[in-house]
Amino acid sequence: MKRWIIIALLLAIALWLLPYSVPLLLALATALLLEPSIRRLQENYRLKRAHAVTAIFSLFLVIVGFSLYFLIVILVQQVMALSQKLPYVLSETTKVLDHFIQTWQSYSSSIPQEIIDSLERSVNTVQQMLLSFATNLTQSLVHYIAAIPAFFIHFLVYLIALFLISLDLPRLKQAISRYLSERTRQRLGMVIAQLSKAGVGFIKAQFLFSLITFFLALAGLLLLGIDYAALMALVIVVVDILPILGTGSVLVPWGIISIANGDNTLGIGLIVLFVVITVVRRIIEPKVFSTNLGISPLAALVSVYLGFQLLGFIGLFVGPAIVILVETLVKAGVIKWTVKL
Repeated sequence: MKRWIIIALLLAIALWLLPYSVPLLLALATALLLEPSIRRLQENYRLKRAHAVTAIFSLFLVIVGFSLYFLIVILVQQVMALSQKLPYVLSETTKVLDHFIQTWQSYSSSIPQEIIDSLERSVNTVQQMLLSFATNLTQSLVHYIAAIPAFFIHFLVYLIALFLISLDLPRLKQAISRYLSERTRQRLGMVIAQLSKAGVGFIKAQFLFSLITFFLALAGLLLLGIDYAALMALVIVVVDILPILGTGSVLVPWGIISIANGDNTLGIGLIVLFVVITVVRRIIEPKVFSTNLGISPLAALVSVYLGFQLLGFIGLFVGPAIVILVETLVKAGVIKWTVKL
């Protein structure tokens, strides 16, 4: 009884500290992902752990640094281009709404004037909302710029913690293993190894999906003559990663507004681009998941499909994760199938 009280108390403390420990938890997760590369470097070149950690950590810094530099340069250039056209985009959107109202009025002579007036007031409200959006966007940019110093502090803590955890990871494992039985230690080691391998594969798969989505969107937008194609392609990738939303959340409304505004070529092109990205993603997803996560293509296809049907966009992640977890627990002997027909 005393042991369970202590465990419950420790869990309560961990949950209380969780919101304040995000950089440290991310550092631990990253250290576990980098650990196979560090161990491989030690074994192949007979390096001391400190030297291997320093080499892998430096390579990690270079990759992250170049990625951030590329993103910042592209974003600044594209945001400047978009900001110059934002008033025109908002103006064109309000013209589309006015056109809808005029069309409605021409076909609704039998409808009471009160309803028409109500619709006009709704359009005016939307116009005000668009203007408010432009103002709020500027304020939000100022807010995010002000938050940059705090972000860099958290990021610095993350990097320092990553380096120190990578150095002491073997000792941390030994310290934890003292409180585990041999059987539990073996099972836990197998589970962690399988999940770490699957975690790395999952990140590689999602990175590959994002890369494919970005280049497909970039190529399509460039063909359609969009000046800020790189920024919009990046926005599409970010929206695609977010739960519930997807590439259609950007491309379909954009295409509909373009068609309503008379630019049929752009509108149809955007909708076709959405279809192409969706079809390509659905074709390659089972193969990419099976290759990187270590599950069969059939299991990957079924888990992705059922996950999407039950949970929507987030099910694309949860479905394969559940399959990986169950397979790992079965291999470790934690789950045993004893039912026979």
